[in-house]
Amino acid sequence: MFKATPNPPETDPQKLDEAAKRAIDLYLDPKPQATKKKTSGQLFIVAKSADTETLLANLSETLASANAMLGDLAFDLEGSRRHFALGVQQMIELGELLANRALDIVEPR
Repeated sequence: MFKATPNPPETDPQKLDEAAKRAIDLYLDPKPQATKKKTSGQLFIVAKSADTETLLANLSETLASANAMLGDLAFDLEGSRRHFALGVQQMIELGELLANRALDIVEPR
């Protein structure tokens, strides 16, 4: 079967010039691309508008929850693991006391 094709294929010089210009511009004169903001891998953030009282109240509630969870866990453990869990619970409780004391001192808005 014979297929008729032009020899050489017909080309448009203007299209070739445009393609060459795009290729050269891509490598030699790149356009500034939108810079992507690099993420630090941080999943959670604290709102900058949160005041000290709000932050301390949330800290106190978080420590109270951790204290309760660790207390329940400690009674399911035995031996040195239980002593370790109770030691961590005591540090959480001390942190909770400090947060509550700071809440008592802070001036409410």
